[in-house]
Amino acid sequence: MREFTAVSLFCGAGGLDMGFERAGYKTVWANDSDEDACKTHQNWSKANVVCGDISKIDYSTIPISDVMLGGFPCQGFSLSGPRKIDDTRNVLYKHYVKLVCQNKPKVFIAENVKGILTMGDGQVIDAIIEDFARCGYDVYYKLLNAKNFGVPQDRERVIIIGFRNDLAVKNFELPDSNGKKMTLRQAIGNMEEAKPNEVCDAAYSSRYMSRNRKRDWDDVAYTVPAMAKQVTLWPGSPDMVKIDKDLWAFGENGMTRRLSWREVAAIQTFPPSIEFYGDLVSVYKQIGNAVPVALAEFVANYIRPYLEMTSQ
Repeated sequence: MREFTAVSLFCGAGGLDMGFERAGYKTVWANDSDEDACKTHQNWSKANVVCGDISKIDYSTIPISDVMLGGFPCQGFSLSGPRKIDDTRNVLYKHYVKLVCQNKPKVFIAENVKGILTMGDGQVIDAIIEDFARCGYDVYYKLLNAKNFGVPQDRERVIIIGFRNDLAVKNFELPDSNGKKMTLRQAIGNMEEAKPNEVCDAAYSSRYMSRNRKRDWDDVAYTVPAMAKQVTLWPGSPDMVKIDKDLWAFGENGMTRRLSWREVAAIQTFPPSIEFYGDLVSVYKQIGNAVPVALAEFVANYIRPYLEMTSQ
C-alpha cells in the first residue's frame, strides 16, 4: 500500500491527522496557533509541527504533499453562538485556500460545523466552494453524523473534499454511514473511575441547566464541546429532571459529575495512550475541537482509491 503524504493546517491536537495516519498516510508538516495543542501533536506524531499564526508563516517553507487537511476555525460558523458572516475567524479559511492554490495537493479535506451550511443564507458555503474551485478543484461536501461511523457521539459535521481537476473525479459523494455503531458503554463502560483532577468541577451555569445534559449507557454521547464547563454528564449520573420550561435539575440517589477528559477523549475515539498538554481547561478544549479519529480514518480510507488511480 502506497504511503501518501499530508500537510495539516489548524491541526489542533491532531484528530484529523491521526485518522489519516491510521489509514496509512504520513503527516509531514502541521500547524496550529495553540501551544498546548502543538505539544500534544508533537508528542504522538513525527510531523514537523510549526506553532504560530498561519498568516505569519512563509508559505514557501510548507512542503508539497498529496493531501492537505484543515479544520479551519469554526466558532464564527457555530449554531450555538453568534453567527456573523463578517466574523474575523471565518476568513481564516482564506489562508487554507491560498495554500491549496499554491501547493496544488491532489486532494484537500476540510471539516466544519453544521452551521456553515446555512450561514448567510448559504452564501458562506457557496463562497468557500467557489474559492476552491477557482484553484482548480472539483469540490464536494456532505453533512455527516459521526455516530454513524463508529463514534459514540452525536456529532454533525460538514466534510468538504476537493479533487484536483486533472484527477477527473466526478459525481463524488461520501456515504451516510459505514455501518459501525458504538455506545457509551462500549466506549467508556470499563474505564477506571475518574480521578477528581480529571473532571471539570466548575459551577453549573443557568445555560447548562436549561436542558438535559445526560445520555444513557446504551446511547451515544451528546456532542463533545470545547468548553470544559459545558461538558455533559457521565452516564452513571442520576437522570436529570425537567422542572420547568428551559429548567432542569440534577437527580438524586447518586453522584452527578461531568465526563472526565479521559472519557471525552475516548468518545472522540482518541487512543487511551495519548497524552494531552496544558491545564484541564486546555485539555478539554483540544479534545472538543478535534475531528473524531474514527471518522477521519473512514474519510482517509474512502478517498484512497481515487489517489491510487492517479498514482499508477
